Amino acid sequence: MFKLRSTLPSTQPVTIRDTYDVVVVGGGPAGLTSGLYLARYGLSAIIVTKIIGGMVSEAPMIDDYLGIPEVSGNDLVDKFVRHVKKYNVPLIIDEVIDIYKKPQREQLWCVKLKTSSKDICAYAIILAVGSEKRKLGVPGEKELLGRGVSYCAVCDGPLFSGKAVAVIGGGNSAFASAMFLSNIASKVYLIHRRSAFRAFTVYVEAAKNNPKIEILTNTIVKEIIGGNKVEALKIVNTETKEERLLQVDGVFIEIGLNPPTEFFKRIGLEVDEEGRAKVNVDKSTNLPGIFVAGDAAGGPYKYKLEQIITSAAEGAIAADAAAKYVLTVKSK
Repeated sequence: MFKLRSTLPSTQPVTIRDTYDVVVVGGGPAGLTSGLYLARYGLSAIIVTKIIGGMVSEAPMIDDYLGIPEVSGNDLVDKFVRHVKKYNVPLIIDEVIDIYKKPQREQLWCVKLKTSSKDICAYAIILAVGSEKRKLGVPGEKELLGRGVSYCAVCDGPLFSGKAVAVIGGGNSAFASAMFLSNIASKVYLIHRRSAFRAFTVYVEAAKNNPKIEILTNTIVKEIIGGNKVEALKIVNTETKEERLLQVDGVFIEIGLNPPTEFFKRIGLEVDEEGRAKVNVDKSTNLPGIFVAGDAAGGPYKYKLEQIITSAAEGAIAADAAAKYVLTVKSK
């Protein structure tokens, strides 16, 4: 995850209880929706997240969330958070580093926080932790991070006013970033390793019709070159094998997401071939009482459509299933 420059509502210090009905881990659309539904069901819940809003806050403009057209990511998350706070669901900024069973009380799961000595326990846990940006894995990427290499156009785009930049990727995020950067930079190269795109047709057509955007297909980046800052990209055309230097001042990498596979495995969750947690239709997992919603959920029952509205829907489903689970466990 990446720290975002946002104007989201501040989270006031809260008194953390020892036990809740449900702990929600993650503050993106899935996690916030889970918290909202749990509160409406009358259950006690707390949301723990590293970043409020997750990657939604990076989106320069969102126009596919029903009823709220043409809204920035930050503004949409602001609306989500205010709605959740209406139900007095505590939201704390921290990182969950472990999940374990409560000794002597096997019906409880507990989460260990990175910056707190106090663990939080609950009858159920909803993991809505999302995924992290995938790295390109080429020379210069790590060395020039923060000096021209970025994974967030909204965060760092304003630093490249009047300069040439490149966006790497072929999905919706890459095209949205390219369109956003075209309002700031003098030139935007959109580099994709294939000839076809995964992005929505409307995004592709908008980019093709933008005079500031040049699309380079069947092209891969071999190296990010620079001393104190990014100066150029070494690119290769996969069809002609032609290699050349592309002079740019910044590069924005948008090539997909990686789920927290190792964390899932460490706590005992089964994962699929992509490293996402295997979930049933109700978002339950192989560990009774643990549910996974949003981008980190996978398996044969997961329909792959990584959109804000589907993540929110999965959060509602997970909350409903978790509520039923909690009521069953507490009635025994």
